[in-house]
Amino acid sequence: MIGIVGCNQKASPPQAAAPAAKAAPWFEDITAKSGLQFVHEVELSGNYLMPEQTGTGAAVLDYDNDGRLDIYLVHNVAPTARAANGLFHQEPDGRFKDVSAGSGLDVAGYGMGVTVGDVNNDGWPDVLVAENARVRLFLNLGGAGKFKDITAEAGITNAAWAVPAAFLDYDRDGWLDLIVGNYLEFDPSKRCYSGDKLDFCGPAPHGATVSKLFHNVTSRAEGQGRVPRFQDVTVASGLARWPGKAMGIVCADFDGDRWPDIFITDDALPNRLFMNQRNGTFLEQAVPRGLAYNALGSTASNMGIAVGDVDGDGMFDVFVPHLAEESHALWSQGPAGVFQDKTAAAGLMASGWHGTGFAPLLADFNGDGALDLSIANGAVNLAKGLQTPAAPAQTVSAFWAPYAHPNQLFANDGQGRFREISPANPAFCGEATVGRGLICGDIDNDGAPDLLVSSIGSPALLFRNVAVPRGHWLGLRLIEPALGNRDAYGAEVFVQVGARRLWRLAQPGYSYCSSNDPRVHFGLGAAAKVDAIRVVWPDGTEEAFPGCAADQYLALRKGTGQSGKP
Repeated sequence: MIGIVGCNQKASPPQAAAPAAKAAPWFEDITAKSGLQFVHEVELSGNYLMPEQTGTGAAVLDYDNDGRLDIYLVHNVAPTARAANGLFHQEPDGRFKDVSAGSGLDVAGYGMGVTVGDVNNDGWPDVLVAENARVRLFLNLGGAGKFKDITAEAGITNAAWAVPAAFLDYDRDGWLDLIVGNYLEFDPSKRCYSGDKLDFCGPAPHGATVSKLFHNVTSRAEGQGRVPRFQDVTVASGLARWPGKAMGIVCADFDGDRWPDIFITDDALPNRLFMNQRNGTFLEQAVPRGLAYNALGSTASNMGIAVGDVDGDGMFDVFVPHLAEESHALWSQGPAGVFQDKTAAAGLMASGWHGTGFAPLLADFNGDGALDLSIANGAVNLAKGLQTPAAPAQTVSAFWAPYAHPNQLFANDGQGRFREISPANPAFCGEATVGRGLICGDIDNDGAPDLLVSSIGSPALLFRNVAVPRGHWLGLRLIEPALGNRDAYGAEVFVQVGARRLWRLAQPGYSYCSSNDPRVHFGLGAAAKVDAIRVVWPDGTEEAFPGCAADQYLALRKGTGQSGKP
């Protein structure tokens, strides 16, 4: 990625800006001037089949390692359709060029989720697409924009309805494994109604199913850069014992033992938290750890997932959005490994309106050191009497207009309480679409997180962060030199800024069905430098790195810091 420099370099001053009014917007729509042209297509049967409204995510990735984030977008159409998924390369001038044709990623299918990771440790990010009735793994052939479908050769089979997916190294052997979240056992004969009108069904008429875990069994002796081999360990790992209806996945260390766990949100069922037993097996512990139900002890229509330390106590918290008629949920961690629903205390029930949330993101959009919240919204059926604060965008068809909801944006006060600022952000929140994927990445490498939104039957939209005034920042890429210089998925980073300690996780698989910027971003507020950096690497080892000036991107390579306790 861009800006691989040393900590001793002098930082440039932060973006100069005159004092702005409190209502100044944080985002501008740059889709047209960026050259990004992609309109999501979905195949409509006329029978309101559930997979038609589930929507798809997207990915930002630097597939050619030129330091600029590229974009991959997917359709939800028959495999024989002419509408092919789109790969867009970011040119040196910041515009996006459609390089789909001949890339190997220009395929059609009932696309749902996208996840990115270097599965063969050759330093080039590979792409997995989750679809209804299959998943497909595409190997990056060396950064020239060419990918090869290696699903069968790699030993990955999944005939179920896959929605989210993520890469993790659950056994800490240096090779990325794969978790695929299967949604439900879809019965196309089921019909549902809103009043007397045929409408999309919810999850209730359909049975639960098992999410699948694939172990990357490629050995170092086989050499890096070759086609990897995966083994289905769903039964052996214990995951098969707990079926569900997966909508979101995040892989992180939920109990502080330095082994990655798997959190899965389930639609209208209790969420599942698979705790890593460090021997290749997992135990489901969402109930004792507080993440299965909301504060009322009820289930909800759990969608995507955002994780981040919203209150600055050094432990990450978890946010999951729900249907418009339900309350979203923010689970605060404390004590370590235990979560409590603190949605009301965080001010997130004070909003006058909220839509059906699919994709949440926690990121520091204004660089003040506190994580803010954004949500991509879109209905799943015809909500009775729901008045939305924004009209459907002109690009939304008459069929999808009744399902359109505007996005929302919330500012963190620095103490973990949120205030809605959607009205001040007309570009991002002013029009309604059937939002599904929400992707975060610093597209222009200016140190401020930008947003990409994918919506059903509508153009993908790119939003540039223009928040002013904006604080100092630091961006870090965590690299494993011994593993082909790939990104260190699962690494935890702690940055000391005066009396504050900020936490981030190097894991792009979050939000809803999407893959985000693999770099970690810290807003630093008024601080022009950081005092110290500490990294807990995916294998559990720890290294300290010296402090450095703000307002730059750094690459931290495993083995180059001062070793700490394993």
